Amino acid sequence: MVEVGAEHAGQRLDNYLVRLCKGVPKTHIYKAIRGGEVRVNKGRISADYRVAEGDVVRIPPLRLPDAGTPRPVPGAEFPIVFEDDALLVVDKPAGVAVHGGSGVSFGVIEQLRAARPGAKFLELAHRLDRETSGLLMVAKKRSALLALHSMLREGKGDKHYLALVEGDWVNDRQHIKLGLSKWTTQSGERRVKVDPDGQSAHTIVTLKRRFGGYSLVDAELRTGRTHQIRVHLAASGFPIVGDDKYGHDEVRAHFARQGFGRMFLHAHQLTLAHPTTGEPLTLTAELPPACVKILKQLESV
Repeated sequence: MVEVGAEHAGQRLDNYLVRLCKGVPKTHIYKAIRGGEVRVNKGRISADYRVAEGDVVRIPPLRLPDAGTPRPVPGAEFPIVFEDDALLVVDKPAGVAVHGGSGVSFGVIEQLRAARPGAKFLELAHRLDRETSGLLMVAKKRSALLALHSMLREGKGDKHYLALVEGDWVNDRQHIKLGLSKWTTQSGERRVKVDPDGQSAHTIVTLKRRFGGYSLVDAELRTGRTHQIRVHLAASGFPIVGDDKYGHDEVRAHFARQGFGRMFLHAHQLTLAHPTTGEPLTLTAELPPACVKILKQLESV
C-alpha cells in the first residue's frame, strides 16, 4: 500500500506505477490494472486515472523480467547549465537518446534517475533528437513539469538552435511556415514530411555566417513538431550537414572522412520564465568542440 505524495499528484496511474515499479515490464503493469489487482482507495481503477495527493494505491506482487534483461542502467550526470529545486537543464551530447525505447535501452532521463536515486521526481519537459546536442530541460517537481508543458504548448519563451546547412543561405532572416505530418517507411522507420494538411509548424531562420557552399544559421522554433527544423530546412533546399534522414549521403560521408560523424544541430539558447518563480531565464550551451573544429576547417578552405 503506497500513499501518493504531492510531487506525483496529477500523474496518470500507469505512469505513476512505471516510475514506482522500476524494472517491471509495462505489459505486467497494465495486466494488473485491467485485472483489478491494482486498486486506488480500495476501488478498481483505469490506467488513465490521475492520482491525487493522499490516494492509497494497492500494488500487487509484480513479476520482474527474466534474469539478464533488461541491463541495469548505468548512472550518469551530464554538464549542468542550470539547476535549482524545480528545474534541471543539462547540455546533452550528440548520439545520446533522451529516453529509452525504439531499440535504445536507456537514455538521459534513465541515467539521471540512476545517478540520483534519492530524487523523488525527474521528468523530461521536452525532447531532443538523439543526434541533436544542447539544452535539455528536466523537471524536478510536477508543478514545474506542468508549467513547462503549458509554456511550450502556448509558444511562450524562445528556443534557438544552431545548424550548419548545405548551400548558400540567401535571406538574412526568413520565416518558414510549412505543415508537417508523420509517416512510416516500409522498414518501420519514423519520418516527417511537408504536408499542407498536416500540423502547422513555424521556424524562423537567421543567417549567422557563410562558408562558401555551406551556411551556419540560427533556427528559432515557434512550434515544436517532431523533426521540425530538419524537415523545414531540407524542404527549403538547405538540408542539415550530417542528417541521416533528410540530408545527402555523399555530404555526410564527406564530413565523416574529416572526422565529423554527427548531425550539425545544436540546441543553443533557451529564454523563458522560470516554471515556478516566473523569474526570466536565458540559458546558453556553447557549440561542442567537434562543431567548432569543423567550422574552423571550413574557414580555411
